[in-house]
Amino acid sequence: MPLTTDPPAARTAPERAGPPAADDPAALKVVPVRHPWRWAAIAVTAVLIAQFVHGLVTNPAWEWPVFAQFFTAETVLKAVWITLQLTVYGTALGFALGIVLAFMRLSASPFLRWVAFGYIWAFRSIPLIVQLLFWFNLAYLYKRLDFGIPFGPGFFHFDTMGLVGAMGAAVLGLALHQAAYAAEIVRGGVLAVDGGQLEAAAALGIPRLRQLRRIVLPQAARSILPNATNEVISLFKGTSIVSVMAIGELFYQVQVIYGRNGRVVPLLMVATAWYVLLTTVLSVLQHYVERHFAKGATR
Repeated sequence: MPLTTDPPAARTAPERAGPPAADDPAALKVVPVRHPWRWAAIAVTAVLIAQFVHGLVTNPAWEWPVFAQFFTAETVLKAVWITLQLTVYGTALGFALGIVLAFMRLSASPFLRWVAFGYIWAFRSIPLIVQLLFWFNLAYLYKRLDFGIPFGPGFFHFDTMGLVGAMGAAVLGLALHQAAYAAEIVRGGVLAVDGGQLEAAAALGIPRLRQLRRIVLPQAARSILPNATNEVISLFKGTSIVSVMAIGELFYQVQVIYGRNGRVVPLLMVATAWYVLLTTVLSVLQHYVERHFAKGATR
């Protein structure tokens, strides 16, 4: 019996075209990648978060009514204000001195470089609490300060008793401690700027101070800001260490209150909530300041 085949015109288009080409993206079947362990991790994490929140809401040991009573109490608000003052003064003085130290380390003078290095080494090595106690006991170390010829007679002097109070010692200790870290942050930001720009500015006859103010610092700010903000936040939380000097900042005041009424947990949550709130505000400010200095830069 003779074999018959359909005429070429009777074949459908796919049959004439043959199998799909291997390099045709439209003909490939896309199979999404499955991540079962990722979904399992998400589920476990969600359950743990839900349990934590449920415990915060339902556990009476947290004593949320006591928390609400003291969160905006007058003594707590005054303590928050003192904490903010310590942070602002310590940051302003610390970064002002830190900028000077940074440029001393970048100086062509070996003497200035070693002086700056010695300062940074010393203040990063000594614990902050020790520095604070040294400044608080300045009158014990030096009864009076003389002004006159170095290593010679003094023309006038004054007693150090009462010269540095608790608040002054706290600001001084925080600022000097902060300056050591700020110096390295600023130095790293300045080194991140391409040196060829300074060479070009010098070739154009731009004064050195204007080079730093108009060329180096605006570009270095993008590298400085994230680390500087971290230092400010660390200083803000680190002000709690001045409680050893009986300064009425936030943590000290909370300790005083729960020492009287015995409500330790809700009072600690008051301090925690204020630290979280103010740290969030600083983080938001950091975002907008970074966005301002990042204008024209490729992110």
